[in-house]
Amino acid sequence: MEMAEFLIRGGKKIKGEIEVRGAKNSALKILPASILFANPIGITNLPLIEDVFRMLELLKALGIRVEKPNGRSLKLGGSEVKIGHLRSDIAERFRASIVLAGPLLAIGKTVTFPHPGGCVIGKRPIDIFLDGWRSMGAKIRSNKSSYTIEAKRLVGSQFIFRKVSVTATETLMLTAVLAHGKTVLKNAAMEPEISSLAKFLNKNGAKIKGAGTSTVEIIGTGGKLLRGGKTFQVIPDRIEAGDFLILGAALKSRLRVIKCNPEHLEAIITMLRAGGANIKSGHDWVEIRPGRALSGLDVTTREYPGFVTDLQAPFTVLMTQAMGDSMIFETVFDGRLNYVEDLVRMGANVTILDPHRVLVHGPTKLHGREIESPDLRAGLAFIIAAMVAEGNSVVKNIYQIDRGYEKIEERLQKIGADIRRVG
Repeated sequence: MEMAEFLIRGGKKIKGEIEVRGAKNSALKILPASILFANPIGITNLPLIEDVFRMLELLKALGIRVEKPNGRSLKLGGSEVKIGHLRSDIAERFRASIVLAGPLLAIGKTVTFPHPGGCVIGKRPIDIFLDGWRSMGAKIRSNKSSYTIEAKRLVGSQFIFRKVSVTATETLMLTAVLAHGKTVLKNAAMEPEISSLAKFLNKNGAKIKGAGTSTVEIIGTGGKLLRGGKTFQVIPDRIEAGDFLILGAALKSRLRVIKCNPEHLEAIITMLRAGGANIKSGHDWVEIRPGRALSGLDVTTREYPGFVTDLQAPFTVLMTQAMGDSMIFETVFDGRLNYVEDLVRMGANVTILDPHRVLVHGPTKLHGREIESPDLRAGLAFIIAAMVAEGNSVVKNIYQIDRGYEKIEERLQKIGADIRRVG
């Protein structure tokens, strides 16, 4: 079968409004949470992306009832989990599949799952998850292809993350909701998606304090399922909103990003303004307008509320168009600068200092090339690079982009981009 790819003709200005969809990283945590409920829960503002479709397939395979989505709304849960192992052909394909193991353990199931995958950077160690479950009384067996975790009785514990992890914070929080006694998670991640998930769980009977800070306390129900009734609204995707602001800056265009939460975008807005971007914002919109010539900036990725690693690749593309030198320092993930060589092939002047740092010398003209997405965020960065470049580009392996961005080409076409999906 011929794989789909994007054909992009660069150098075109864009203008107008672009709407932000629901956050991938919020949706992928609320869907597994449905396992903790005795009756169905409703979800709205669901992004229609590949990772969400894969998560729904995994839930259906476990025996969870999933009503057919009505637009961006969905009802699921309220049905008994029949099995405790995840379909390996699906779970191997995206990292968030590991989140399901937390709720499955919480309801007393023995869980078997493959090493969770995704993109190049998706195959990351899961020892933090395993240590957290062990601290709550779980026993773990593993072989070359899978892990099996069982716990006759989960007991609350005090667990300190030796490295901040968003997905591990959320997964252990979901595990602890039905445990016996109190769990305290220290050095926890503080992302808005975590606060949103905890707020919803609390509305439906959970007892979680401190979500959104570095210490989260959960008093478990002792095995008693939560009762739904409230509907969860997936919060706007702050990564997507940041991508669009970077795109507007890179193309020196006027672009209004709507249906977003500007409070979640403070790090990227502050950084863009420091470089000379002209940005205005309102209650649920941010607009970037052509300003003075952008100057180079040094960026170090950090956990929230710092500069998010998911915007590092798009921001590096932007810095190829800025005046002067910019140091990009990736501190969160290994392998997240692997896309840089393709940018150099497009004409960027980038010096690779070490696996975590690059120096971008700008501004440089980019030229259209054939490039392949190594991961979700670099894939979106390549779209931005292709839109900035002179001539035509082909972006391959766009399944990686579809994992996190809903019909991105149709939305970019509406603001004037020359982008087509073929194959």
